[in-house]
Amino acid sequence: MGLNISDINKDGWKDIYVTNDFLSNDLLWINNGNGTFTNKAGDYFKHTSYSAMGNDVVDINNDGLADMITADMMPGTNYRKKMMMSANSYQTNLNNNEYRYEYQYGRNTLQLNLGNGLNNKDSIDHPVFAEVAFYAGVAETDWSWTPMVTDFDNDGFRDIIITNGFPKDITDHDFMTFRANANKIASKVEMMDQIPTVKLHNYAFRNSTDLKFSDVTENWGLSEPCFSNGAAYGDLDNDGDLDFIVNNINDEAFVYENKSRNSDRQNNHYLQIEFKGSPQNRNGTGAWVELYYDHGKHQIYENSPYRGYLSSVQNMGHFGLGGLTSIDSVVIKWPNRRMQLLTNVKADQKLIVDINDASLFYSFNQQKNTNALFQDVSKEVGIDYEHQEIDFADFNIQKLLPRKLSEFGPGLAVGDVDGNGFDDIVCGGSYGYSPALFLQQANGKFITSDIIQGASPNSKPWEDLGILLFDVDGDNDLDLYTVSGSYENEPGSNAYLDRLYTNDGSGKFSIDSVAIPNNATSKSCARAVDFDKDGDLDIFVAGRVEPWNYPKPVSSYIYRNDTKDGNIKFTDVTSTIAKDLLNIGLVCDAVWTDFDNDGWQDLILAGEWMPVTFLKNDKGIFKNITKETGVGDEIGFWNSIAPGDFDNDGDIDYIVGNMGQNTFYRGSKQYPVKIYAKDFDNNGNYDAIPSLYLFDEHGKKKEYPAHTRDDLVKQIIGMRSKFQNYKLYANATMDQLFTPEELKGALILQAGNFKTSFFKNNGSGKFQISDLPLQAQLSTINGMIAEDFDGDGNLDIVMNGNDYGTEVSVGRYDALNGLYMRGDGNGNFVAKSISESGIFIPGNGKALVKARDAAGKCLIIGGQNRGALKVFQSTSTGNKYMPVLPLEISATINYKNGKSRKQEIYYGSSFLSQSGRFLNINNMIGSIELSDSKGNKRKMPLVK
Repeated sequence: MGLNISDINKDGWKDIYVTNDFLSNDLLWINNGNGTFTNKAGDYFKHTSYSAMGNDVVDINNDGLADMITADMMPGTNYRKKMMMSANSYQTNLNNNEYRYEYQYGRNTLQLNLGNGLNNKDSIDHPVFAEVAFYAGVAETDWSWTPMVTDFDNDGFRDIIITNGFPKDITDHDFMTFRANANKIASKVEMMDQIPTVKLHNYAFRNSTDLKFSDVTENWGLSEPCFSNGAAYGDLDNDGDLDFIVNNINDEAFVYENKSRNSDRQNNHYLQIEFKGSPQNRNGTGAWVELYYDHGKHQIYENSPYRGYLSSVQNMGHFGLGGLTSIDSVVIKWPNRRMQLLTNVKADQKLIVDINDASLFYSFNQQKNTNALFQDVSKEVGIDYEHQEIDFADFNIQKLLPRKLSEFGPGLAVGDVDGNGFDDIVCGGSYGYSPALFLQQANGKFITSDIIQGASPNSKPWEDLGILLFDVDGDNDLDLYTVSGSYENEPGSNAYLDRLYTNDGSGKFSIDSVAIPNNATSKSCARAVDFDKDGDLDIFVAGRVEPWNYPKPVSSYIYRNDTKDGNIKFTDVTSTIAKDLLNIGLVCDAVWTDFDNDGWQDLILAGEWMPVTFLKNDKGIFKNITKETGVGDEIGFWNSIAPGDFDNDGDIDYIVGNMGQNTFYRGSKQYPVKIYAKDFDNNGNYDAIPSLYLFDEHGKKKEYPAHTRDDLVKQIIGMRSKFQNYKLYANATMDQLFTPEELKGALILQAGNFKTSFFKNNGSGKFQISDLPLQAQLSTINGMIAEDFDGDGNLDIVMNGNDYGTEVSVGRYDALNGLYMRGDGNGNFVAKSISESGIFIPGNGKALVKARDAAGKCLIIGGQNRGALKVFQSTSTGNKYMPVLPLEISATINYKNGKSRKQEIYYGSSFLSQSGRFLNINNMIGSIELSDSKGNKRKMPLVK
């Protein structure tokens, strides 16, 4: 229902973007430059709007790239959501996958252009988009038609106005359920009169410059209820700001005068551009304008009046400039491949530019970035591996789960398994599939094999999550511990028992069925360390969930290594040395780390509905000191921990991955997301009811159930009689769902921080939390690696993420494509583009590990659920990667400039990940001193 013609690829050819309500998919016709077009919507977008109306293609964040916004129908208030939104249907999701329909969700979508991802291996040949409407705050504007994106307040950033309304709400559930078939006894006129009329206001959003928009509907005077669809803007009174015109169904049109320049002209400057094109294109449609000003700031505009839904705007480029009175340069690129350059242009005027004045030629040919930090070498190293997963519908067991618990793999671990001196890789197998072993050869290529031959759902009814490589028995080879987890099997099933495989020294594994405790908990990760300083490696195992009983807290465990004379034995000592691990929560990740610098390895846990949890090791006894750390009230959906001395002050800080803010489940400490859990109807099934704070009809936030009436009835059938129509349910807050008596004994959890965060270590077990850049907030963060990849002496961070196991109506968390952020040595980070970093992991990313290749370079390996294993090689030539000894746990790195940094060495850190145990050495380093678990010191010889 919307059409836009724009040069999306920035290749000089106009493409066509069609959003529609009736066809199965939106269409993005990319111009091949030879008179033909190819629909690439499925390649460019990971999901789109379901019932798409109008759209606009425009740069919303001044990065010089064209973004796209599409209007849909998700309401902004709880009442309208519950009266309009459909119930979840996982079966529909399966059918869409089967017939290869693209993913579509019933809300506005904002496709953020991340730039052309071309790198020196040609792995990406088009712009990469991330859908960010929830993060931006523009996803929910009800029955919307026209998005108009331009700078209404002249501050230099484009704002959004969205028209809204439909006189006959045929989506009203009460009408559809109780009256839609009344035609047998009622006339059409009588039926039409029964359809509810919902008259709503339009929406205005001011650009906050940080990829977020604030709702300024009332402040801007657009709060009058209406039935609007078409809209346009133009400077009607020639005063330098844009006025707004709206078409209303069966009513007078609105004409809004923009008065923003009346009160503050000093901070409200502008530039307007009118185009005189060729005789065949008089208005210069398709011309491209670039503004450069104020020390590198940048705006673009593509000349087209056709925007929104059945609407055309004034044929003029308009740029807000805030307090600036002049522009350094204006570049106009015409469709005939000529351009003109204007310099030192005064603000507050209308420029008239003429194609006849364009004498310079330009080219749209884009150069590949050959200076990226990493290049994709998956094919070169012989890894052509696709993770497999048998689909399991968790939502058939607990209908209101916020996300699946059966799609968290694969885990990855790195180590020299076959003793040839080169790092190998183990990748966990899902239910019915063997873990895979990748053995690196002297030529740098990997040979792939299955650890369990002939695996099937009958022979392997378990899922490997955490993967741990370590020397169990002291015979100088790496044995394999696999953590069993997931959600498919009933609680207490033997499928949740972990497995220990001993290595014969050549990479061939044999299972040891008696060496480890029988523990049938569904778990996540395993980490090894010599916590008691007795010279062998002990294990921490994280409890993830009680299957079919989410979100009951479960215990995590410490297994002491009691191996003697080659007889492998691990003893569960949790109840004696770590009582605080009993029913600690839903743990997603853990790391052994000395967070208080006392020489003993402590534990930090990340989990769902939990704070980041700190357990101090007091000479072999563990105590939960989270409340004393200063961050004990930061409860979130913490997934992953990446340790590192990011501020170069001699102690270990932590980046902790979270669910992100680009989600329907947005919460804060003031308005947390909650979950109420109990067998409320005494039918033997554990009910878990999420809630969140939504706006009521008066704009006040109240706590409502997150799901629709139909979804809730699937879980608790008695809700059908309690709320006999949809209107009753739409007005019901959480305290009306259950009586105080029914809530007795219920588990009630809440979370108010969903931001991926930096935990700065202030010493003495105290921490300070801060948000990471917005690029890290756009999706769930899973595997991470902290390393000085660019050789400047400061730790950087690489991230893998997304979650495709979310409930159907919320939609996949898919906005991440892998992320590299450069550290400045003070705990601050700058996100780099795909073309700058070379990191591109677009799927359902999970574990992320580093390894050394046969040539001595660093590899990064990223796992994707039901996706390819991706391998990237560092292009840096100044770094060397040196292995460490099995019991060494930390190093002090002294630089030639007098600075020093502490670095710990782990048997596993970040989500389901165990990287290779080695240190990065470069010419900036003067000396390195290593310490083992018993306090022994060793100087590492530096290779020049």
